Amino acid sequence: MNTLSVSALNEQIKTLLETSFTQVLVEGELSRITFHSSGHIYFTLKDSSSSVSCVMFRGNASRLKFTLEEGLKVVLNGAVTLYKPRGSYQINCFTIEPSGSGALALAYEQLKQKLSLKGYFDIDIKKALPKFPSKIAIITSLTGAALQDILKVIKHRYKLLEVDIYDVLVQGENAAYDISNAIKIADEKQIYDIIIISRGGGSIEDLWAFNEEIVADAIFNVKTLLVSAVGHEIDWLISDFVADLRAPTPSAAMEMILPDTNELYQYIDSLNNQLFQVIQQKLYNIDQELENINRLYSQHSIDRKLQLQTDEIIQIKDQFNQLIKLKLQRYFNDLELLQQRYPQVIDSKINIVKNKLNNLENMLKSNNPKFKTKKGFAQISKDLKIIDISELSIGDIFEVQNNQKSISAKVTKIRKI
Repeated sequence: MNTLSVSALNEQIKTLLETSFTQVLVEGELSRITFHSSGHIYFTLKDSSSSVSCVMFRGNASRLKFTLEEGLKVVLNGAVTLYKPRGSYQINCFTIEPSGSGALALAYEQLKQKLSLKGYFDIDIKKALPKFPSKIAIITSLTGAALQDILKVIKHRYKLLEVDIYDVLVQGENAAYDISNAIKIADEKQIYDIIIISRGGGSIEDLWAFNEEIVADAIFNVKTLLVSAVGHEIDWLISDFVADLRAPTPSAAMEMILPDTNELYQYIDSLNNQLFQVIQQKLYNIDQELENINRLYSQHSIDRKLQLQTDEIIQIKDQFNQLIKLKLQRYFNDLELLQQRYPQVIDSKINIVKNKLNNLENMLKSNNPKFKTKKGFAQISKDLKIIDISELSIGDIFEVQNNQKSISAKVTKIRKI
């Protein structure tokens, strides 16, 4: 039996494996995923009891439509190879599909969730449609039916619209780059009211360019209002969620953003009728105002004012005469009453004066020392004011007076009794 070196053994095993397992389909769960800077992807495929190392080289990895995630169950198509330096085998993956669902469906959900978390779908950042757009950019294929549908609606609805068409690929490997680049170019010009990205219906593979992240980024970053009009009404694409407005079809997009010329004519007729009614009402109001002014003028004219002043003077004169007559009548009545009561009033006044004189005389007698003084008693006054003896203090000068004499004295001693 020949003795083999380790390298020779590994070489034989490598040849055996690679000739026996040129294509295998293996289902398992992804684990320990590594995205290398070279573009290669290294990972482990496992089930409940076993695992196998796998690699997907850059060329095949670049064609993946979805992102490999930890724990994702997949079906991979590849060939078994042996890595000679370590003597370990691995699966060289050609394609990978999610188990139970298509790769595109998974990629769509992954990107939708990612962009939603980044705020790409937020309602409050959506721009409002202009009422009368004057110039738009249409990003689509010149040879596609969608463009003809759009132009037909424009011709029917709003011939005043100016249109620039950007011819791009709308499906295929380079379509996403082509569409995103056209969006950036049109937006940088800043001359359009609206940018429309459009194509007709098709399979999800046909429409996939509008589900690419590069297109979503371009839509999110534009300053110009952007409308996504891709596919049919049942088709919902990533571009629909990111755009300011989603149209179910290309022709429906134009019906949504353009006014209808016929409706505008009807609207103009309606405005014309409203204007006529407003003018009629204004003229009527002016006529009424002129009548009021004329009436006011006649009421406030010079002749009218003079007549009012004359009437007022006459009225004041009559009131004055009546007032004078009333005053004179009152005076005459008062005089007559005085004439009747005069003798009685004079006698009453004389009696009142006599009584007052008698009272004053009695008061004078009662306060005169001549009439008040008794033996051993005299009136005390100080500063011409009659006071009581208790009001005097040592050193005060006072007068003692009776009906015969008045004596000035000074207090030198006070004794209580």
